[in-house]
Amino acid sequence: MTTFAADPRARQTFRDRLRDRVWQVASAATHPRDPADYLDMFRPLRAGADLRARVVDVRPENCNAVTVVLRPGQAWRGHQPGQYVRIGLDVDGVRLWRSYSLTSAPGDGLITITAKAVPDGVVSAHLSQELRPGQLVHLDQAVGDFVLPNPAPRKILFITGGSGITPVMGMLRAGLGRFEDAVLVHSEARADDVIFGDELRDYAAAGHLRLVEQHTDTHGRLDVAALADVVPDLAERETWACGPAGLLDAIEEQWASLEEIGELHTERFRTALAEPGEGGSVTFSATGTTLELDGTTPILDAGEQNGVLMPSGCRMGICFSCVLPLRSGSVRDLRSGEVTTAAPGDGVLIQTCISAAAGACDIDC
Repeated sequence: MTTFAADPRARQTFRDRLRDRVWQVASAATHPRDPADYLDMFRPLRAGADLRARVVDVRPENCNAVTVVLRPGQAWRGHQPGQYVRIGLDVDGVRLWRSYSLTSAPGDGLITITAKAVPDGVVSAHLSQELRPGQLVHLDQAVGDFVLPNPAPRKILFITGGSGITPVMGMLRAGLGRFEDAVLVHSEARADDVIFGDELRDYAAAGHLRLVEQHTDTHGRLDVAALADVVPDLAERETWACGPAGLLDAIEEQWASLEEIGELHTERFRTALAEPGEGGSVTFSATGTTLELDGTTPILDAGEQNGVLMPSGCRMGICFSCVLPLRSGSVRDLRSGEVTTAAPGDGVLIQTCISAAAGACDIDC
């Protein structure tokens, strides 16, 4: 006969029943709240809790950018250099989600994001002015395929502009020792505006990479067609590029025109938009809120600004985290200009981050 002590299945069953009983007692004691609500107060980063991170430090990089150091909860699965993460902040009672590149190397239990100030940017202003060490932020797992292979190519070219340096900085901090020959061409208005400028120049001085800075206020825009003049072995290099849409458009056009050129990888922070269209009234049926919108404002942004909470993610139409049913009416894809129309019962799904009103419409939210 198998005894209880020797039967692992019996022991596990006993533990499961004991745990369930303890939870029932705790639930009765904490009613009407859930016991997890109280655990969140004392161990918010525990395994099994919604993924969050505690702010460890907030430090300026320069007058235009701030770095936030975070300690993720136990459910954090780690990241690859070059990936990005969604951060959720509660601002004036509204949870706002934004995506930021991870600028830290993996491995020490902390992660960093670096945000450049955006005119009228609610979240970037909150990060730089309101966030304090000890506070909690909501967090998603890292995603994105703007990453280096392993092993890294023998010859690498990075081309960045403005805050496009942020995913590349994560790669540099994690991989300088394994780069045989790396060149970074970075475009920014002035030398003082370069995010991580001192660190990048230290890398270059130590011989870890060759740094080419293009300061547009004094030297004009980066001439993509003339890159071969500053990188003579351009055709031999695999390239990772991130920055403003105009810069990436020029790079993609130039690479397409060359017969012999290494592979190009790009990362865009903003979606190229089609010509503006007509707007209309948007009704959020679950809340009873109706807004009059122009044809250029994403439904997601307009809803958030008026207290209508919606799921969101990359805000570029890539991750599909913001999908909601269009109950009726018409919306316009801000990237292509294509209009989607739904009648009641059609069950059409739209991405609210890249959809604007194209007449009256009803969103199931």
